[in-house]
Amino acid sequence: MSHQILVAISHSPISEKLVFELKDNASRFARTLHTNELQTEHHQYHTARWDIHQALDVPQRELLRSIASTYKTDLCFLRPGFEPGSIKVLAMDMDSTLINIECIDEIADFTGKKSAVAQITEATMRGEIKDFKESLRRRVALLEGVSAGSLESVFRERLRPNPGAAELLAGAHERGIYTLLVSGGFTFFTEKLRQQFGLKQTQANTLEIINGKLTGQVLGDIVDGIAKATYLDSACQNLGCTRQNAVTMGDGANDLIMMNNSGISVAYRAKPVVKEKADAAFDHVGLDAALLLIS
Repeated sequence: MSHQILVAISHSPISEKLVFELKDNASRFARTLHTNELQTEHHQYHTARWDIHQALDVPQRELLRSIASTYKTDLCFLRPGFEPGSIKVLAMDMDSTLINIECIDEIADFTGKKSAVAQITEATMRGEIKDFKESLRRRVALLEGVSAGSLESVFRERLRPNPGAAELLAGAHERGIYTLLVSGGFTFFTEKLRQQFGLKQTQANTLEIINGKLTGQVLGDIVDGIAKATYLDSACQNLGCTRQNAVTMGDGANDLIMMNNSGISVAYRAKPVVKEKADAAFDHVGLDAALLLIS
């Protein structure tokens, strides 16, 4: 019978008390954690693995995650039959996943409209605003008249890769994995990140700029959740594989379509709606911890 594997990842040695609590709570819903791999140290991370012979449902997984979180430990529930060596694609969101900011919110700060834009961004990421295209148009319209130079200022002064970003992408490239950055943000930033990290492909939205100022319009088709998934599927098709051969990473509701049915889905410091559906939820470890799931 296929079994699910539970992986715990932490910066610190994994507490014996945590292991006891995980096993005790699993037994309460008739599940047993069988040691698959003793605690192992990998550079800055510690991991432990257990077999679960019957998969957990969402409330059960969330309970175990909440327990682990009190020990600053993150959990991943690997799907039955998952083959770590089968991964050929890494597909990532940009804003608040690969990088530390929501670029559109920071651009809006130059007009004094950050709060108004950020409220729409937050509601969209929580899944409260369902139409991402309409959400983006509303936010970009508030940027009308902003100097194009503000984009460079945001990149230089405020944008930072999230912890483990460089290590994750370098490790993926060492393994021959195709790296895809799919963003509901803007090409100005994805192109700079492509050059910085050697990303194989980037897809994002293009802001219209006339006479050195943003017009408040987006050029061409908007990259929304469906488009992200389509770009992922196309990349997989070109490589002769399927979404089951991909690691997907995101933090907001518009990443869920892309993350659905991928080999491993990782919610990075994500909204609750994303964590609930993701295989892994990283709230304490860095992005590079994903490499431990495919090694």
